[in-house]
Amino acid sequence: MAIRRLDNVLIVVDDLDAVIAFFLALGLELEGRGPLDWPGAERVIGLTGVRQEIAMLRVPDGPGRIELARFHQPEAITPVPAEAPANTLGLRRVMFAVDDLHEVVGRMRQRGAELVGEIVRFEDVYLLCYLRGPEGIVVGLAEQLS
Repeated sequence: MAIRRLDNVLIVVDDLDAVIAFFLALGLELEGRGPLDWPGAERVIGLTGVRQEIAMLRVPDGPGRIELARFHQPEAITPVPAEAPANTLGLRRVMFAVDDLHEVVGRMRQRGAELVGEIVRFEDVYLLCYLRGPEGIVVGLAEQLS
């Protein structure tokens, strides 16, 4: 039995509007947004008394989605440090393939995103970088060169 696809990656956020705006500016599309009222959600995530709002964003014309969740109850827990370095255990970033890395970086920097390190060329294959957006969310960008 094989895995069929990666359906989505969940990111828990505090400012849902700001993070949605960040991913829309990056080029994702908003698929839907609203309260998650499904009673089974509590059983799946192992929490009780949950009130949350979610937003689903998708990669246009391709596979891959980002699910954003804003917990109203119970309150979300902030990791320490909030802007953890790349060698911190756990999920550190989500990587997107882009057509023009320099254009995307410029556009996102105008919206407040910051380069984590620098734009680096990996042989003659990729340009790569990490950007930090709202709430410390890190996205990787990769432009294929050949």
